[in-house]
Amino acid sequence: MNAPQRHLTRVRLELARTKGFPDGSREHGYEFVAPLDADGKLDPAAWKSVRDRCRVRRFWGKENDDIGHLIHRPGGSWAFHYDIDGDEDDEAGYRLKEHTFNLGDYVSIRDDDGELHTFRVVSTEAVPG
Repeated sequence: MNAPQRHLTRVRLELARTKGFPDGSREHGYEFVAPLDADGKLDPAAWKSVRDRCRVRRFWGKENDDIGHLIHRPGGSWAFHYDIDGDEDDEAGYRLKEHTFNLGDYVSIRDDDGELHTFRVVSTEAVPG
C-alpha cells in the first residue's frame, strides 16, 4: 500500500501596514512551502513526512534573502529556521498553529530582534509533486 499523498502549498506573506510602511510593502516578507489542512492551517502530522520540502525564503528590502526551513517545535509552535543560507536566528510565528493561511488572512511573526511584524497572505498555490 502506498503512503498517502501529502499536498504542499506555497504561501507568500507581505508586510502589512506599519508606521514605516503605511501601505504595507511587497519588498518585505516570506515565501514558504507547507502542508495545509482543508481549513488552511499548518498540518503537523503531514509536516513530519514532508519536512525536508518545507522551505522558507525571507526577503527584506535590499538585504540578502535568508533561506531555511519551516520547523515544528516541541510543544506545537512553528518557526522559520535559517539553516541553509542566512544570518537570522529562528523567527517564530505568533500562534501560527491556530492561524489559517488563506488569501487576505493576517499573520504575525516575531523577527530575530524580538519585534513582532504583521503580514498578509497575498498568494497561495499548490506545489507540484
